[in-house]
Amino acid sequence: MNYRSQSAMPPVVMNLIIINILAFMATYMLDKWEFIMGNFALFPIESPFFKIWQPFTYMFLHGGITHLFFNMFSLWMFGRALEWEMGWKRFLLYYIVCGVGAGIVQLAIAQVDLAHIGGNIAERIAYLWTPTIGASGSVFGLLLAFGMLHPNATIMLLIPPIPMKAKWFVIIYGLLELFLGVYGSAGIAHFAHLGGMFWGWLLLMWWERRDRNRYIY
Repeated sequence: MNYRSQSAMPPVVMNLIIINILAFMATYMLDKWEFIMGNFALFPIESPFFKIWQPFTYMFLHGGITHLFFNMFSLWMFGRALEWEMGWKRFLLYYIVCGVGAGIVQLAIAQVDLAHIGGNIAERIAYLWTPTIGASGSVFGLLLAFGMLHPNATIMLLIPPIPMKAKWFVIIYGLLELFLGVYGSAGIAHFAHLGGMFWGWLLLMWWERRDRNRYIY
């Protein structure tokens, strides 16, 4: 990576951070929690609150300052180098595809969960009224891209503060999300995180194949 990718703030990353902060401020400071969450968070398809645009809008909402901080920190940490390398148009498309893809995966998981709940009315209503929010699906997609493009780059973890190569960080984090998704960690959309990584991987593979074929004569 060059100096610019490590230090400068590219436009898409900067504007995504600003949009997320503004959405957070509107949600918590303008007394618009019910309106914003009811219309723009992601609800299961069977929920009376579900709207077709929610797989896109949910990724700009966060449930608290800690949730916002870690997602924006990860966007800043991994997104700067990726945007300089991909170009702003491709980077923005990648970010959106990962986020929307994660939302679609979450909707599919919600349908499976609702089938398991069955006729338990109280539990079913509680599930249908519980939204999914956050940029984590897009962020996990960025993490995957960084690990694939810079597998031997060293990442300094926050907790615990130890260095680790990007490829191992991605693999360990992905396996941890899979374990927590299967064996339970209530309140966190682990399969949506994996969905962001999966859709990111598909897009990267498609770009690689298209770009390679473009220069074959």
